Amino acid sequence: MPYLLAFALTLLVEVPLYVASLSLGQVRPARAAAAAVAVNCATHPPLWWFLGRFTGSTAAAYWTALTLAELAVLTMEAALIGRLAGCRGPLPYAASFTANAASVLAGILVARGLSPG
Repeated sequence: MPYLLAFALTLLVEVPLYVASLSLGQVRPARAAAAAVAVNCATHPPLWWFLGRFTGSTAAAYWTALTLAELAVLTMEAALIGRLAGCRGPLPYAASFTANAASVLAGILVARGLSPG
């Protein structure tokens, strides 16, 4: 999948989920959306670069790298979203987990739909 498509898909999936979940913590939707875009701008490029190093690897190596990288991303996004959106406790971590799990699933489904055969 081309990078810009992957990034657009990530934003399309994650931003509404961040807005919905952070609004539970009384974060204004505009602030939640801005924070969601900002954290994705910070984490998506390094994630894409890192995973690109495993595209020619075995399936086990790729899935291991993806799992570890996504755990790092969701932790970083939760810390950043908490600061940018001004929320504390488990909410930023739950929001990050939900948003990132959904975007990984969407990415897998879109990539399968784009692959020949």
